[in-house]
Amino acid sequence: MSRIAIIGAGESGTGAALLAKAKGYDVFLSENGNIRESFKAELKAANIDFEEGSHSLDKILNADLIIKSPGVPDKEEIIKKVRAKGIEIIDEIEFGFRFLKGKVIAISGTNGKTTTTLLTYHLLKQAGLNVALAGNVGESLARKLATSNHDWYVIEVSSYQLDGTTTFRPDIAILLNITPDHLDRYDYKFELYIDSKFRLLANMMPTDQFIYYKEDPVLSKEMQTRKVTPLVNTVSLKGDNVSQAYFDGVEMNFKIGKTTFSIKQEETTLKGPHNLINTMAAVSAACFAGVDINKIKSGLQTFKNAPHRLESVAKINNVEFVNDSKATNVDSVIYALGSYSAPLIWIAGGVDKGNDYDLIRDQVKEKVKTLICLGKDNKKLKDYFSGIVPSVMETQSVKELVKMALKAAAEGDVVLLSPACASFDLFKNYMDRGDQFREAVLELKVENENTIAS
Repeated sequence: MSRIAIIGAGESGTGAALLAKAKGYDVFLSENGNIRESFKAELKAANIDFEEGSHSLDKILNADLIIKSPGVPDKEEIIKKVRAKGIEIIDEIEFGFRFLKGKVIAISGTNGKTTTTLLTYHLLKQAGLNVALAGNVGESLARKLATSNHDWYVIEVSSYQLDGTTTFRPDIAILLNITPDHLDRYDYKFELYIDSKFRLLANMMPTDQFIYYKEDPVLSKEMQTRKVTPLVNTVSLKGDNVSQAYFDGVEMNFKIGKTTFSIKQEETTLKGPHNLINTMAAVSAACFAGVDINKIKSGLQTFKNAPHRLESVAKINNVEFVNDSKATNVDSVIYALGSYSAPLIWIAGGVDKGNDYDLIRDQVKEKVKTLICLGKDNKKLKDYFSGIVPSVMETQSVKELVKMALKAAAEGDVVLLSPACASFDLFKNYMDRGDQFREAVLELKVENENTIAS
């Protein structure tokens, strides 16, 4: 095989191009939209042929192998033409894995996978292992392999990435949960999305380790009917002491091989029941990777989660402002609401993805005293929660939003940005939304301190 064509020039496509070039392939990269300037500079520096704004069929269909970026759906016309010609199409994760010499911890799930991936990586890194972080968080696996080799790779893997794998095999796999998401990609058939997630296990060996959350209803049902080859380890929130990791209401308890130990959540930096699941999964994976228990406990005390995930921004007049902008669906908001016992000023809204607010009705009624809708069209939110939440307001200005929230809050309350919606009506993405919220909160904090000082 000598020629590789890559479709899509994001982080995955650019990383794949750099790895392919480093391995001596003739490489062509094609992007139908615009390529980020930093990526173009890398491609030029590596002397990689590329195009943007169109797909040149003559340069793509003469390839021996096509690497497709995960964001490019199979229904795209260019993909249909590639398949019609019988050219093999794989994902960047699959391409990278074919050159990987170390061991893999792969993490997937509809919610919580980024936190779990970052925590697992942190535990291994702090323990001194030669480990890389890659996949759907940080840099692509291919980019990592183009420049260095590691003993361990901790990889966050999305369903889109798993769709394009054939030989990818984790030594340790974590599957946290499966709830309906991205169904437009799967012909609106939930079972196809479930099948995609279970591709994580397709090539695992009987000596490999599989960790999953036992009380997730979809996973528990699927595990009764699917043939699973690796060794199975369960995580439980219900005190199920037959599980390898379980929470008994006070402590997280672990039975990994012949090793048993316990950890309290207050000995970690993460809040909420969902983070008990994430922590138990990450700690179990670290144990299987050979990390010493004392080093794990030390690492849990120094972990900092990624921005926009229950990120405590600041306290103003003893009111805590929390940025959970990554919560773009109702399932994520369930976790956020469950993380706080204080009265909440809840900020929600944006582009509704067919949300079923019945799932959070009881929690919202119990905990939320004010809902502030942030979006262009807030009708669905207002109609549903009027009468459930005592006060419902709306705005399209983030600076006005934080002032409204502080005015509505009492000392000890929490202002929670956990939108349950996509961000594209007012913002570039969820990160832009969270960044603007953080900046507005910090500005308000300074204004408040100056007012008090004067």
